[in-house]
Amino acid sequence: MKRLLAYINSKVLVKIASLKMVSVFVKMLSGILTSKAIALFIGAEGLALIGNLRNFTSSIQSVSTVGVYNGAVKYIADFREDVVRLGKTISTVFYLGFVVTILLSFLCYFFAESINDLIFPDYNNYAYVIKIFAIVLPFYALNMFSFSIMNGFAKYKNLIVINIIGQTLGLSVALILIYQKRIDGALISVAIAEALIFLITLVGIINRKSLSNLIQVKEISFWVIKKLSPYSMMALFSAIILPLVLIAIRSYIIEYVSYKDAGFWEAMTRISKYYLMFVTALMAFYILPRFAEIDTVKEFRKEVFNFYKAVVPMFALGLILIYLLRSVIVTVVFSEEFEPVEELFLWQLLGDFVKVLSTVIAYQFLAKKMFWHYIVTEAFLVIILYVTSIYFIKLFGVEGAVIGHLVSYTMYFGLILLIFGSSLFGVDNQRVE
Repeated sequence: MKRLLAYINSKVLVKIASLKMVSVFVKMLSGILTSKAIALFIGAEGLALIGNLRNFTSSIQSVSTVGVYNGAVKYIADFREDVVRLGKTISTVFYLGFVVTILLSFLCYFFAESINDLIFPDYNNYAYVIKIFAIVLPFYALNMFSFSIMNGFAKYKNLIVINIIGQTLGLSVALILIYQKRIDGALISVAIAEALIFLITLVGIINRKSLSNLIQVKEISFWVIKKLSPYSMMALFSAIILPLVLIAIRSYIIEYVSYKDAGFWEAMTRISKYYLMFVTALMAFYILPRFAEIDTVKEFRKEVFNFYKAVVPMFALGLILIYLLRSVIVTVVFSEEFEPVEELFLWQLLGDFVKVLSTVIAYQFLAKKMFWHYIVTEAFLVIILYVTSIYFIKLFGVEGAVIGHLVSYTMYFGLILLIFGSSLFGVDNQRVE
């Protein structure tokens, strides 16, 4: 535990408490203010539609970058002193993303009506929003490509500053659009928000024009594609499937319960996302890089239990405090119309607690590129999440969605413990997978 606390005090919390902490806080504040505006000017019914669009756009955005962001960052960092390999990596990532993004943009634009029918139930016609999203999608992909370069070159300060400015710009645009055009404005802001950051990123990469010389068609390398493919497959699987499952669950609530209840569930998931930002940032800073370093079961077990001892109790206390203040939180973040959301807190908080317990261990799949373990467990999770949510919604209404959240992550945690049981509770003198 001393090692973890020392690392947190000397590195993690120092980074998070400075610019990173500001970035996370700005992102959370932007989400809260946007949620408040939606609650005041649109209501719970509109929030449900916005949730479906947000899940759809996040899924398509992930596909547009071919899921190679983390892999690109790693290999750009590894090859930044090797001009030949750096050129091959950057060229391959750029052109691969370019082809896929343009294809997706055309598909979204020309099949906007069909997509509208899938994500907006009851004949809501927002196909024009899908077309706007299709037009700005390439700018999002360019932004993520630029981010991977800056991250690979360890330009962390630039990245965080760009994120802060981008979040502020996105918030301003969203509030103006929501105020002027209500639900249409909110949907448009979701469609263009991520692409807006490219305007800020563009300023950040102007001084690195020399990198553009490395981007050449002849430098495209199948060796790079092979290297990036495990990262791509793992990232794409969750990024595509989970949002689609959430759309299916929300659409089921709309159809068999009510629009308003679907909005209440979306409100609960938003609140959950806000408080999970901090623990997720901590895990990304410490757990993932630490797991990538260690190669023995003893060290792996030590890091997992140290995290449980040092961080999980504080997280649990935070969840208890959130539960006790749920009435105040709902009123502040949304409005009195959302009072029924208070009934969803217990199951959501319990599910998020189990989610963090399991995610800490599951980071090992990413750290050690345990491809099939990751795919199988993620497939298990999304299937169970959908099945249990639908089952409990039939029994308990919208509350069944958060009960399904708890049940699915409890079963997922059980599967994770089954896979890593020998590593966590067995003998020490073996190498970690």
